[in-house]
Amino acid sequence: MKRVSLLIAGLLLSANVLADSCDNETSQAGLNECYGKEYKKQDDLLNQTYGQAMKLGTDAQKAQLKSAQKAWIAFRDADCAFLSSGADGGSVAPMVHAQCMTDKTVERTELLKSTLHCDEGDVSCVFPPR
Repeated sequence: MKRVSLLIAGLLLSANVLADSCDNETSQAGLNECYGKEYKKQDDLLNQTYGQAMKLGTDAQKAQLKSAQKAWIAFRDADCAFLSSGADGGSVAPMVHAQCMTDKTVERTELLKSTLHCDEGDVSCVFPPR
């Protein structure tokens, strides 16, 4: 239940962050660039969180996480290509695609973060409490 709550909170936060940070943009090109930068920022945070998880894992867990992350990246890319396909060819397409990538990246980051900090006694915890 804790992970679901974190996931929902992450999704809600990503929508607010994007809305606030790109409010001052007045052109579609500016919006496209702003949303692209926000995706890059969130991708950097995901990479940091992934690195933290890799440091905590056993060799077997590291291999599993690496495999899961590669599969997730393929899913994210394919899903966002599909979900933003309605905007293909339009000037809004880069923004719609970046927004999808950002949302999915924030969701994945929150999920990985939830594995880093578990309460003692949580039998579903990936990594033991530190």
